Amino acid sequence: MGMAQWPEGPTADPETARERYVSDMRASRKALREVIRADLQAAHFGLGIVVVASVVVGLFAGPVVGALVAGSFAVLFLVALVVMFLRGIRGRDAGRRAYLFAFGWANWV
Repeated sequence: MGMAQWPEGPTADPETARERYVSDMRASRKALREVIRADLQAAHFGLGIVVVASVVVGLFAGPVVGALVAGSFAVLFLVALVVMFLRGIRGRDAGRRAYLFAFGWANWV
């Protein structure tokens, strides 16, 4: 088994390296959260897309299929809401987070 090569050389302090790693991971995760963040305007747009898609699919494929499209997003919202309650998030904040999760993907459309 070989020795780990530290950027600082063979006399590097493992605690300093661990702190640098944790700091870099925090910065990386923060940047990723900023990139994938959804806002309420995007979620409203996503809900609108789902409603329009459900109506269009309902007109062309039948009302049952349109209801399945709308129902699948309703189930996604309810599952996200249950997860929020299980995580201990309550009230309007739980509803907002579940809504953003279920419909916030419209940022990328």
